[in-house]
Amino acid sequence: MDEVFKALADPGRRRLLDSLNARSGQTLRELCTELDMARQSVSKHLAVLEAANLVTTVWRGREKLHYLNAVPINAIADRWINRYDRHRAGALTDLKTALEHTPVTNHDFVYTTYIKTTPERLWQALTEPAFTKRYWGVELESDWTVGSTVTWKQLGVTMEDPEQVVLEADPPRRLAYTWHTFTPEFAASVGLSGEKRAEMAAEPRSTVTFEIGQAGEMVKLTIVHSGFPPDSVVRDAVSEGWPELLSSLKSLLETGEPLPTGTGQ
Repeated sequence: MDEVFKALADPGRRRLLDSLNARSGQTLRELCTELDMARQSVSKHLAVLEAANLVTTVWRGREKLHYLNAVPINAIADRWINRYDRHRAGALTDLKTALEHTPVTNHDFVYTTYIKTTPERLWQALTEPAFTKRYWGVELESDWTVGSTVTWKQLGVTMEDPEQVVLEADPPRRLAYTWHTFTPEFAASVGLSGEKRAEMAAEPRSTVTFEIGQAGEMVKLTIVHSGFPPDSVVRDAVSEGWPELLSSLKSLLETGEPLPTGTGQ
């Protein structure tokens, strides 16, 4: 946590976070142009922010894109938000809101967390129905080979669709599949209105990608949920669900127990 406060203490790094808050998913070149800073300076600042886990990166072809990551801010809020009066906590709350705000021009949802486990164990947790049911409330059934379908079972509802498939599978490093189908039965099971379900079903099918890598004694998990149109209803829903879900996954792998059930979706 000391790294987070040190990273935020520098005004140049705060400018970088402001820029990524306004337009997430920028390349190094774009950040240099946006901030009128030398490439070397921006690179050094980004290295500090990445070390503090305030910025996460995703490769798209030859381009390295930079995204805000809300995990450290959530940790600060969880630790101290109830200890100080609202006026003193206001700065932390505002920053947390800024980091979790939907990007203006890049609609991907990107989130990174570190878990004390092994890549193999994390892969199991992402692909085995008995695991996913414990922290997610969802059973995902597939043979996890490219092109295979992924069947979702949740709250007594089964969601199957020929377009609900595995796109990438490289255990235990990378997994990608298309998001589930929003059926009327699913909507009824989670209390989703018919109008809201219709909006979600009308959107292009999105894709979720899990990137797994060793980071010292920890395993780094980055999730990229992409393919959303502007003002996506689905993105709004998953951006609220993923942080809680991944926190529960982390708790299960590190302590043997998931977090108490919340939204789960």
